[in-house]
Amino acid sequence: MAVPPESLFMRRSTRFLHLLASPVVLAAAALLGAVALPSISFAQSAAAPASSPIVRVRGTVVYVDARSLVVKDRSGEVVSLARPADMALSEVYRIRLSDIRKGSFIGTAAMPQADGTQKALEVVVFPEAARGSGEGHYPWDLQPQSTMTNATVADLAAAPRSVHGGQQLRLSYKGGETTVIVPPDVPVVTFRPATDGLLVPGAKVLVNAQVRAGTPTALRVLAGRNGFTPPM
Repeated sequence: MAVPPESLFMRRSTRFLHLLASPVVLAAAALLGAVALPSISFAQSAAAPASSPIVRVRGTVVYVDARSLVVKDRSGEVVSLARPADMALSEVYRIRLSDIRKGSFIGTAAMPQADGTQKALEVVVFPEAARGSGEGHYPWDLQPQSTMTNATVADLAAAPRSVHGGQQLRLSYKGGETTVIVPPDVPVVTFRPATDGLLVPGAKVLVNAQVRAGTPTALRVLAGRNGFTPPM
């Protein structure tokens, strides 16, 4: 049964309202803008009015046409979204752990560890055109207590023995740095512009959405091909 989209957005939005004044969290909310449109200034997506926060919807496409997008999210709820003509669409695809190099600009969702490091849940290697997008370290909603760090790889080395085959990254961003351990089985991805042929029923997606003029609206979509799930 479809959930009224307005009520679903109201429930989700309240989780973010207390953070909206923070530039760091506005950056987190705008990450998909940077991912989908790397040539556009990141700050553009941070201008959403406080009364209408950006919400991330992760799930599977149920239905899509020129004007609408219906997604069954990971909790099982079905969300109906308007699809504007300028909705951006990008394909997320796997690359290798070895494609993370010194100087790469990456984004990584991670879990804080007791020793002060972060353990990666996924890594996005940004195309050069998107360097600097969402730079910083801030809360993220992939898992409870998870974080997001968008930063430059200042140094990298083999991970500790407890994470055999992984990498240890020292990430530098404006105002700080952090160490991230990347296990060998963690998905490493990048993205590229996509056509509508990618957005089909069954496709796994991450949607950046917002209530506009009273209607939940899909602003940008990251999609995987052949069942691949965008890991961020």
